[in-house]
Amino acid sequence: MHVDVADLRDFYKSSLGQMVRRIVGHRIRARWRPMRGGVMIGLGFATPYLGGFCGEATRVGALMPEGQGALVWPANGPARAALVEEDRLPLPDNSVDRMLVVHCLEAAGRTDLMLREIWRVLAPEGRLLIVVPNRRGVWARLDTTPFGVGRPFSKSQLERLLTGAMFTPVDWTGALYVPPFDRRILMRSALAMERLGSRISPAFAGLLIVEARKEMTAQIGKPVRATALRDLVQAHGARLVSNK
Repeated sequence: MHVDVADLRDFYKSSLGQMVRRIVGHRIRARWRPMRGGVMIGLGFATPYLGGFCGEATRVGALMPEGQGALVWPANGPARAALVEEDRLPLPDNSVDRMLVVHCLEAAGRTDLMLREIWRVLAPEGRLLIVVPNRRGVWARLDTTPFGVGRPFSKSQLERLLTGAMFTPVDWTGALYVPPFDRRILMRSALAMERLGSRISPAFAGLLIVEARKEMTAQIGKPVRATALRDLVQAHGARLVSNK
């Protein structure tokens, strides 16, 4: 179930949402340095994290799933947001250099179809960055924020989804070690808690953030030893004897 776009907008206007934007935005920037041209697309509700890329990428767009709803973005200038079906993106093949997925995968009806569609539109050298609630984290256990709605993921679950859709994870990190409470003392110490949490309990981050690359060929499974002809003959002969 998608969170309504109006609720997402209001969350990021709150002091807790602004803190989330700073922390998660810093993690995104740590992986994705300034772009020099190219196309960047956000899927889900990624607009809180896209603004800084507008002066770098040649084109920046926000695709918002129909189950969530869409808002006009940005507030000034030409509109760059569109309402879409999550498994039918209105983009050509191999047309996106970077895809940022936030507030989307945990609510998708068919995660496999959505990831395959992302694979289709991503350029061969493109990169995918996904932000999802961590199954072990506190944020996934409380529905007072958007990260408490939908299906949280473990690292192994997310890795299986990605490899099944022909992506290879290249970097993992976490975010939101601070509890999901709008308290002034927590707001003031949020950055210190992030640094401490990432060192002493990295598995219990509120969010999982994974960067993945697109693979052009499917992985080959482990080789299976071919059955010898002699074994087949013996097995066939045994069946004939037993049927007499």
